[in-house]
Amino acid sequence: MEFAHQKTVSGEEIRQLRKKLDFTQKNFAAFANVSVKTVQHWESGKKEVSGPIVALLKILKEHPQLKDELMIPEKNYPLRLKYFCGNDLCTIIDVDERNQKIFVKNFVSDYMYRAFGRNEKPDYRDYEEFLESRCFPRTRDQMKLMLRELNLPFYDPFLIIQKTQGRMAEDNFWIQIEM
Repeated sequence: MEFAHQKTVSGEEIRQLRKKLDFTQKNFAAFANVSVKTVQHWESGKKEVSGPIVALLKILKEHPQLKDELMIPEKNYPLRLKYFCGNDLCTIIDVDERNQKIFVKNFVSDYMYRAFGRNEKPDYRDYEEFLESRCFPRTRDQMKLMLRELNLPFYDPFLIIQKTQGRMAEDNFWIQIEM
């Protein structure tokens, strides 16, 4: 099988695209998942560069908006939840509990992998429902025993997620909390 892309790129081509995208070498290294030294080597080298970076550059040339789509935004509110499926970051949820506001950014297009599904503008109530959906139900038999096992005095979805990462037996989703 053949693909319509070049097999190598020059260090100058890498440098030009990096600058066009307004990336520092450090930021470009993070985006390409390589070390800063690797980017420096590519850009200063006289030899052509090959490997996965060639395909990535082709994609970035055609779709420069990917930089913004994949960039993790600055934290807007005191609390950040990262919603994962396996190792893939699906959604970021920034939360201001005091003012009951949330900010959401999705990193996947498939609604099945988004924290709020098709809901593009969830509100604080949707956030609370989402948290509860990642816990055992309040009405569960022997809930007090489960809370005792988690060393929790009462049912609170956020506290349960802190202890369990919102992991459920039937799926591969989980939540990382950053305060």
